[in-house]
Amino acid sequence: MPRLPLLLAVLLTSGCVTRTRYDALAEEREQARQALLGEQEAARQQAARCAQELADAGALTTKCEARAVDLNNEILRQAAAARANELEAQDLKADLRTQQELLARLVKDRSQLKSTVDEMRGALAAAAEREREAARRVAEFKDMLARFKDLIDAGKLQVRVVDGRMVLTLPMDILFPSGSAKLGKDGRDALLEVGRGLATIPERRFQVEGHTDDVPIHTAAYASNWELAAARALGVVRALLEAGMAPQRVSAASFSEYRPTAANDGDANRGRNRRIEIVVVPDLTGLPGFRELQQLAGGK
Repeated sequence: MPRLPLLLAVLLTSGCVTRTRYDALAEEREQARQALLGEQEAARQQAARCAQELADAGALTTKCEARAVDLNNEILRQAAAARANELEAQDLKADLRTQQELLARLVKDRSQLKSTVDEMRGALAAAAEREREAARRVAEFKDMLARFKDLIDAGKLQVRVVDGRMVLTLPMDILFPSGSAKLGKDGRDALLEVGRGLATIPERRFQVEGHTDDVPIHTAAYASNWELAAARALGVVRALLEAGMAPQRVSAASFSEYRPTAANDGDANRGRNRRIEIVVVPDLTGLPGFRELQQLAGGK
């Protein structure tokens, strides 16, 4: 491009180029220069754009790298959170198992407590029933003492509780002569009074029991003490029936010498063993557990 002015000078000097041609050449030269300047500007702008794009790419790369670091950190955080959640889930599962075991124990304890409460209620009900039964029996015993106060005070009758049964005891010496089952007058009068008193007690059954001492007897009338005790018990039953007692409420039994109240070691003790006992037969229907016993026995 610097050689163009020199060429123009030569042409002018030589006289070979006209002014018009010169101006045209100058114009071309200017156009060429402007074109070159344009290309240089375009190249500069392209270079600037490339530099900017490179700078933008670098910034984007830096940004991407930073984003990658952030993403990696986030992944690590999420992994740590996931591990923490897993550990927490394991702890929750362990707590759940513990709570389930505790709940199972509580349900079992509650069931046992309910059974215990039910048993206590049943025991309290049974105790209350026994208390009512005991109060009823005490009242019945007091009533018996009041009914026969005169005979008791006269020494002709004793009212006791023996083996859980209420027993009216009449000494043999006021009832029968020795070795006999024939009632004497005093004994008969005492039995009639007893019978009239017992006849007024509703819905009670009585068993007359004959007892002897251990002195053996063997006569035409009584082969042993069994027969003597039985005959005496039957004689008392007849007197009670005469006093007005219902026959279905009275029975007789013989125990001979085998249920003594004292040792047969003297006249006084033998006299105590010779006796008639009128036993008030216990009414089991009032006792706790009677219904269960009845069901077990096939009753209704």
